[in-house]
Formats: sequence, structure tokens, C-alpha cells
Amino acid sequence: MAPLENATKTAEGVVVNGFVVSPIIDKCEGCDRIREFDGQQFCSSYPQPDRKWAGGRCNFATHAKVQTTAAAKVNPLKASKRAAKGR
Repeated sequence: MAPLENATKTAEGVVVNGFVVSPIIDKCEGCDRIREFDGQQFCSSYPQPDRKWAGGRCNFATHAKVQTTAAAKVNPLKASKRAAKGR
């Protein structure tokens, strides 16, 4: 795990590039974007990880895979025309 760069500890908390960052939550465990600073783990992409997970899945999460429902439905008429053209 790489250290959090440009981080400083202030009275408000840990500040990175002018943003106060919050520690990660349990849903973030296993993500490649986790960085460590002063014995705590933080997200390197978003300052408030709990807010990213509030709407469902974090779009920065590298460990959470997107579930695909079904294969795209192909129109048989268009498929036959493509096959006739040689595509």
C-alpha cells in the first residue's frame, strides 16, 4: 500500500491538496486506490468515501465488478444483411 502523498495532519483532520479527507469504510477494503497515512487508510481518489457508496456502488472502486445482465439483443434481419455484406 502506497503512502498518501502531500498529506498533512491539521486540527480539522488529514488534508490533501486543500481537501479534508475521511478514512475509508468497510466497503472500500480491497480497492487499489487505498493509501495509508499516519496509521489510517484513505481513498486517493475521493475525500469522502462514505458519500460515494451512499448511492450504491462507488464508481472509483477497482475491486467491485459490474454485473452485466444479458447479451445485447441482435435484430436477425440486420444480422443477415451484415453477413451478406461481409461484415
